Amino acid sequence: MNTISTPNAPAAIGPYSQAKVVGNLMFASGQIPLDPVTGNVVGEDITAQTQQILKNIDGLLKAVGCGPENVVKTTCFLKNIADFAVFNTIYGEYFTSKPARSCVEVSALPKNVLVEVEIIAVLN
Repeated sequence: MNTISTPNAPAAIGPYSQAKVVGNLMFASGQIPLDPVTGNVVGEDITAQTQQILKNIDGLLKAVGCGPENVVKTTCFLKNIADFAVFNTIYGEYFTSKPARSCVEVSALPKNVLVEVEIIAVLN
């Protein structure tokens, strides 16, 4: 088992790692819309926050030589399910390979963000 650490995704803000690789699978911690350099929340709406999360996911995937096509499963958490259509459009532009997905509304997320996404990817 290997721990993934990259400056191209936010550092963990608690007792966890950015991602773990076990065999040929990468399990990434949930990504929220934090700037990897400053650690600050990026954006105040679902569009900007989703775009930042996808940049962070891309940073994690690139750290292991992969891209969005390697993602086989996502779990998505929305603070307001009314944001689903906008989120889904941006998500669909990035994840064109259409990984399996769960998407649920939750009452709160860390740093009061609007969205969080975690992934499982198969390594090349």
